[in-house]
Amino acid sequence: MCGIVGAIGSRPAAPLLLDALRRLEYRGYDSAGIATLVGGAIERRRAEGKLVNLAAALDRAPLPGNTGIGHTRWATHGAPTVANAHPHGTDRVSIVHNGIIENHAELRAELEAEGQIFHTETDTETVAQLVDLYLRRGMAPLEAAGAAFRRLEGAYALAMIFGGEPDLIVGAQRGAPLAVGFGEDEMFVGSDALALAPLTRRIAYLRDGDWTVVDRKGARFFDADGAEIEREVKLTRLTGASIGKGNFRHFMEKELHEHPAVIGDTLHRMVDPGSRAVVLPELPFDLARIPRITMSACGSAFYAGLVGRWWFEAVARVPTDGDFASEFRYRTPPLERGGLGLLVSQSGETADTLAALRYMREHGQHVLSVVNVPESSMSRESHAMLETVAGPEIGVASTKAFTSQLAVLACLAIAAGRARGVIGPEQEGRLTDALLEVPGRAAEVLDHDATIGRIAARVAEARDVLYLGRGNCYPIALEGALKLKEISYIHAEGYAAGEMKHGPIALIDPAVPVIAIVPSGPLFEKTASNLQEAAARGGKVIVFSDAEGASKLKGIAAETVVLPTVDPFVAPILHAIPVQLLAYHVAVLKGTDVDQPRNLAKSVTVE
Repeated sequence: MCGIVGAIGSRPAAPLLLDALRRLEYRGYDSAGIATLVGGAIERRRAEGKLVNLAAALDRAPLPGNTGIGHTRWATHGAPTVANAHPHGTDRVSIVHNGIIENHAELRAELEAEGQIFHTETDTETVAQLVDLYLRRGMAPLEAAGAAFRRLEGAYALAMIFGGEPDLIVGAQRGAPLAVGFGEDEMFVGSDALALAPLTRRIAYLRDGDWTVVDRKGARFFDADGAEIEREVKLTRLTGASIGKGNFRHFMEKELHEHPAVIGDTLHRMVDPGSRAVVLPELPFDLARIPRITMSACGSAFYAGLVGRWWFEAVARVPTDGDFASEFRYRTPPLERGGLGLLVSQSGETADTLAALRYMREHGQHVLSVVNVPESSMSRESHAMLETVAGPEIGVASTKAFTSQLAVLACLAIAAGRARGVIGPEQEGRLTDALLEVPGRAAEVLDHDATIGRIAARVAEARDVLYLGRGNCYPIALEGALKLKEISYIHAEGYAAGEMKHGPIALIDPAVPVIAIVPSGPLFEKTASNLQEAAARGGKVIVFSDAEGASKLKGIAAETVVLPTVDPFVAPILHAIPVQLLAYHVAVLKGTDVDQPRNLAKSVTVE
């Protein structure tokens, strides 16, 4: 979602802020802006659209000053215009904001009655006008900020600067992340460590309800009641060199080609190749005593969790439920005490998933998160965390994070099966051997890039596309359809192949490609029968399978990509790669913004 940065020190702030905002582009945005203090007065530069437009505005009218804040906005209240772009404020205060102020309408009416004059449609301006009112009444900046925070309802991260206060940034967090970076005679704030990585590796994270007072020498932290508190300063592993595009056209293309490495890195953290055993970090609960797993996530992470659900039940024989985080807590599901609440997220900041986590904790669950950012809110609020070693993922559409999530969930299922006495050393060894083959087989899948690019030309002409899979590859059909929708804007649906005759078969005609994820294995024959029905009705079937499966489907498939033969247990990990590659090539042919698709944000930090 929106990105926040702030800088205070002895260097010009605007270039630092602009560079940090570039590192936040992956979060998704539709306008951007910067404000600095120039001779004690607040000046702003804002632009609609991409950061190149803001850079051009700064070239035309540079912003001096060593203290400033910047923002990339993803529109919620108000259209993505220059007027609605952040920072917002008055001569006295300027604010950037990530989140939603739920009581903004009530506050706005109150403030307008007090004579405050609004210039935008945004909920953010309500915060600025509230602080301005308190300043106008004679409050000092810290007093005004604290009074305003106590009036706000909703989820937010905020950073603000004040006219005539060149050595002050105030920040606050409630339900959206904010980090403070510690430099030498300079300080920073940002939505995440990635934005601050070129500036400092020393980071402190606010907790919900915290606010912070930052000057060039350091930061003080306060809780929601105004009591001064300590927050630990940690070294982040991120560096300023983490997000180069290399020789690839897009970040997504680069990240697709990182699948073998990140799967391997993740497995090396969790599998001992010598003993052929899964070795998890020490967990504060006993997997053998877990009566039920409740999984929740959003988007691609949820589909990874659905594959995990299949593994937990098939391999570990533990009952497992799964629900979208945006729906989960609103069902108010009864949860058996002592169960395992399992959350999956790339960013570890997804608002709905964090809300599901808190619901699980309140209802007596052991909470385990699978995340790619070990410093994230989700990691800090869980009882335990398993890290996906994917590195920064800049493309908005998740790719390498998805397969690393699958690798972690597969290892967790094996460990749970061993702990529960369901599988013995021999079966564990077979499954871990299958996992350790995946990085090499993933590299072989990437060798089909040109073939998949050719097939993409057929798909790019379609208005609708149907993805089919069964068993643990059904969620891969969902993932393939989601990727195509996200970056090519072609309507696509993923279905369990056995459900085709219950409605979707009505969609099939020669203009609707049918993309089948169908590795050989226990459910192959049933899926092949479903595909025969599609072909008989004119559907152009595109098959992703191994050599055995491709041979059997030769008379049905209009196009075939022959993937390496692997154990059915790990087939979902391998088959995720070509469906993502296909979506990428279709999007390139369609000419869309592959890395930053319209209307999407990488980290959805508001409901």
